[in-house]
Amino acid sequence: MIQPNDIQARHDEKIIIERKAVCKVNDWITKIKNKKFIASFSGGKDSTLALYKAIQAGEPVGLIGMLDETDHFSYSHRLSPEFLEAQARAIGCPIFTRAASWTTYEEKFIQLLEEAKEKGAEVLVTGDVDVPDHGSWHENVANKVGLDLCMPLWHRERREIVEEFVDSGFVAMVTTVNLSMGMRMDDLGRILTRDYIEELVERSIDPCGEAGEFHTTVLDGPIFSAPIQVEKLDIIRKDEYAFLPLKLK
Repeated sequence: MIQPNDIQARHDEKIIIERKAVCKVNDWITKIKNKKFIASFSGGKDSTLALYKAIQAGEPVGLIGMLDETDHFSYSHRLSPEFLEAQARAIGCPIFTRAASWTTYEEKFIQLLEEAKEKGAEVLVTGDVDVPDHGSWHENVANKVGLDLCMPLWHRERREIVEEFVDSGFVAMVTTVNLSMGMRMDDLGRILTRDYIEELVERSIDPCGEAGEFHTTVLDGPIFSAPIQVEKLDIIRKDEYAFLPLKLK
């Protein structure tokens, strides 16, 4: 028979575990407080929110944007170098880009980290949400260069993340969708709002898009000096993906 003391002990143990988890998730603040950092930047919502939170605690040296081997587009979000530069100018940070294939991606990324370290960076900031406690790719490359890793969104509840993004005043447009994961062509061009988040949840879609359901492009927000003015181009289909290219006005 379970004794009352056993129940209380299990309850206390559960509270301790939960408190340790909260402390671990919030540990990013102590890692970056009053330090210079370089931020991995895709132009999408997660990396932008992570940057926003990091700026409130540390000092940015710049942003890193990785381009495909053609040097025409960024990985995943398919943004042009000119578009990434426009975002960076609006944010007020220099952006350092490098073209790479999948086989040279890590090598080129590490080169950019080394250059950032020479400029005074002590910490790498990323928008990772679901990665292992240890041994993640970003942790490995940061260790190789001698930088600390800071992940302001790590292990947070996904809906909470995207709601904070919207409530903070950021404006992001859906520009990539995976049509095999519940997303539709008419999702392209939609702006993230509380109502749209609710709709995605009702459609059984992760509103944070962490499994690759969709990607966004950030056009405005509290760290932007001015909105990014864009023109929508013709949608591109490739296998199960659809992309909405954006052109700077």
